[in-house]
Amino acid sequence: MSVHNPQLVKRITTHVLQAMKERGERISMLTAYDYSMAKIVDDAGIDIILVGDSASNVMAGHETTLPITLDQMIYHAASVVRAVSRAFVVVDLPFGSYQGNSKEALVSAIRIMKESGAHAVKLEGGIEIKESIIRILTAGVPVMGHLGLTPQSIYKFGTYGVRAKEEQEAQRLIDDAKLLEEIGCFSIVLEKIPALLGKQVAESVSIPIIGIGAGQHVDGQVLVLHDLLGITKDFNPRFLRRYLNLYDDIKGAVSRYVEDVKTRDFPNEKEQY
Repeated sequence: MSVHNPQLVKRITTHVLQAMKERGERISMLTAYDYSMAKIVDDAGIDIILVGDSASNVMAGHETTLPITLDQMIYHAASVVRAVSRAFVVVDLPFGSYQGNSKEALVSAIRIMKESGAHAVKLEGGIEIKESIIRILTAGVPVMGHLGLTPQSIYKFGTYGVRAKEEQEAQRLIDDAKLLEEIGCFSIVLEKIPALLGKQVAESVSIPIIGIGAGQHVDGQVLVLHDLLGITKDFNPRFLRRYLNLYDDIKGAVSRYVEDVKTRDFPNEKEQY
């Protein structure tokens, strides 16, 4: 197979993603929450940018994803969309904007699409949110599913541990994945499940399966950008590979700036008018 060339496809669409699965090309996906970072990520050739409700954690400092609002998600999504020329942009519907009320789910999804210019929405859950997904899809809004560890349900499960280790839960996850495909989702994220189960799901549905801690046999991978770059320091799950250590690099740069200002080294003669 030829070396990955981000210029080959001018614009990633659901159709392009489906074709990638069918020919066995892995799909790359990362989060972004602001214009500057999204521009870099898009220029680097990422296939999907997820404007994740993880912004609640990495951008706002909350302990969980629950506090972030629909308005805040739209703000982050609009910032990202303005930067992107190639990637497919998916936005998380935040907690409370779709569960248990399919009308509200539709209104939330339409607001995201109209006000941010994003290309799709992502919802956590299986059969229990079926009505919400169907209603959103009937409006022509593409939906990405999310199964396995679903952070919006953290208080229900009480742990961020690996999901679906037991046979019963694993079977329910496979059933949910098939259901999501059947009702029209274009893709599914699988979070923190055994690798073997990830492989089973990817082989039992024809839509792209994107993993985060779901092993190497799924159709693509997603990470939180701040984790990959080493901006976050205390989050060390097994599935995370850090490609940089920006926390220490940025801290060091700021420390040197502080020192240069204090010692009157900055600005020097050449750095003034």
